[in-house]
Amino acid sequence: MKHNRLITALVILIMVAAAGASGIGVFSRGGPGQWQYRTIRDEVITIYGEGIYRHMSADVAVQGVGQDWVTLFLAVPLLGAALLWARRGSHRGRFLLAGVLGYFLVTYLFYLVMGMYNPLFLVYTLLLGTSFFAFSLTLAGIHGDGLPLRFAPTAPVGVCGGFLLFNTAAVALLWLGVIVPPLLDGSLYPQGLHHYTTMIVQGLDLGLLLPLSAVSGVLMIRRRPLGLLLGPVYLVFLSLLMIALVAKIVAMGLTGVNVIPSVFIIPGITVVSLISAFLMLRSLPVVE
Repeated sequence: MKHNRLITALVILIMVAAAGASGIGVFSRGGPGQWQYRTIRDEVITIYGEGIYRHMSADVAVQGVGQDWVTLFLAVPLLGAALLWARRGSHRGRFLLAGVLGYFLVTYLFYLVMGMYNPLFLVYTLLLGTSFFAFSLTLAGIHGDGLPLRFAPTAPVGVCGGFLLFNTAAVALLWLGVIVPPLLDGSLYPQGLHHYTTMIVQGLDLGLLLPLSAVSGVLMIRRRPLGLLLGPVYLVFLSLLMIALVAKIVAMGLTGVNVIPSVFIIPGITVVSLISAFLMLRSLPVVE
């Protein structure tokens, strides 16, 4: 694995920092508790008022805590396991490592730009930077060694690429359904904007992640080298992200929010994503 030592050092730093940040997110307490706040758009919202996310709206804060559980108890250990697997020369381990690093990159990009300013700001900044460089170096090493061309001819690129296209269309329609109606009726501000400056999740999804999903899906279906590089990595990333989304839905449900039908739909999509990632990685030789 190219840049072996540097990637290893970056991954260890990511594991330590992410374990600390997510642990604080899960276990931090203190604060006045929930209280009402009138935003600049004259909307009254409930502020969480507890722990590191005390200044965030209550429904968004509990989602952050839910994702922190997944990061702390699943993503961090999986990152360590993927690193060990990749260092032993496993092709599958290298793709897994890239996908898990993609999860950390996107997670802490969102935490940095969406989370209300808190004492972990520099930790989020560190995690974004280290994840970006570790992800880029891992991806470049996979591409440079020609691993995308080593997928078996029987690799289910059609089904898995089709799933990425379905994911793109479904999420895009969901977010456009939130953003477009207020533009058409003149109210402008979508529901859920609360006291945040803009629709950050929707913007980054529509502008960056969903186009990447679509391009990866199309190129993977055509068995292009770039598609065979990005597609499986995106599926690993998406699987972790969907597990985190399930945790967010559960966290919201525990606070009394109506999570039907999401509580049935999202786990199903998560299972499909996990199966797709598994099938693609299984289509690689273990080592040469």
